[in-house]
Amino acid sequence: MTRAGERTAPGWNVDAQTAVLGDVVIHASPTDPRAQPMFDDLVVEYGRRYAEIIGPGDLEAELTRYPPEHFAPPDGVFLLLLRGSETIGGGGFMRHDDHTAELKRIWTHNGYRRQGLARRVVEALEIEAAQAGYRRVCLSTGFRQPEAVALYLALGYQPLFDLDGDWQAIFSLPFEKHLAGKEASA
Repeated sequence: MTRAGERTAPGWNVDAQTAVLGDVVIHASPTDPRAQPMFDDLVVEYGRRYAEIIGPGDLEAELTRYPPEHFAPPDGVFLLLLRGSETIGGGGFMRHDDHTAELKRIWTHNGYRRQGLARRVVEALEIEAAQAGYRRVCLSTGFRQPEAVALYLALGYQPLFDLDGDWQAIFSLPFEKHLAGKEASA
């Protein structure tokens, strides 16, 4: 449920599943209390995947290393995907350079995966980035997140690394996508 005065994200197309489930994408801030389940789950998820490489304190530091202002207009956006009052997805972008937005913290609640929710969050962020004047988006994901790699490839992102190479040696897997014409779909 959105609160009085909240905006839903442009380009958020209500389809039959969304209408039935009541999903809505809203503009928020990383400091919004509704974002806390996202950050809590990211600590658990990253800890499970990277525990022997990154310590727990380092995980939390990584998740808070960018000030919330980086995800605020005009240079950034932070979105939450809500089903009723429950946060089930989210993510944001911040300025990378004058023409490039960097997507960060793309997340789907563990209990709601394999429903296309991360795709919806990324697509909403792409529309927001294009409307903010960015022509390109970039992002990176960890080498132990093959489902994220598959998502970004399916969404047309170009890997900036050798897909057949040693992902662990690369550690952080970078991608990019050009947004030509994306703002027209809003």
